[in-house]
Amino acid sequence: MAPRKQQSDVLPLVGEIDLHVSPEIAASLRTIIEKKPKQLVVDLSKVTYMDSSGLAVLIQAMQDVQGYGGKFALANVQRSVQHIFEIARLDQVFQIAPDVDSALAAK
Repeated sequence: MAPRKQQSDVLPLVGEIDLHVSPEIAASLRTIIEKKPKQLVVDLSKVTYMDSSGLAVLIQAMQDVQGYGGKFALANVQRSVQHIFEIARLDQVFQIAPDVDSALAAK
């Protein structure tokens, strides 16, 4: 019997997302994306900082998910991290939800 395709996946991230941890996050995202979930939500509720390498990983993941027709969203973006998205104008690129449930409910 073929494995059932997952409807959605949530990847919670913690701490500072920088050059040192971005490759590990990219690997985790690739593993999830290989399963082609209909929705992938990255929970940023416990992320205190993100640099450009973290942003690049999220952009790549979003493009990969959209490439197969899935939906990609960010949830629980903290104020300090939200500011980084706004400066880079990525708040207009990503679907950003106030919490994971809202992100999963969005169509």
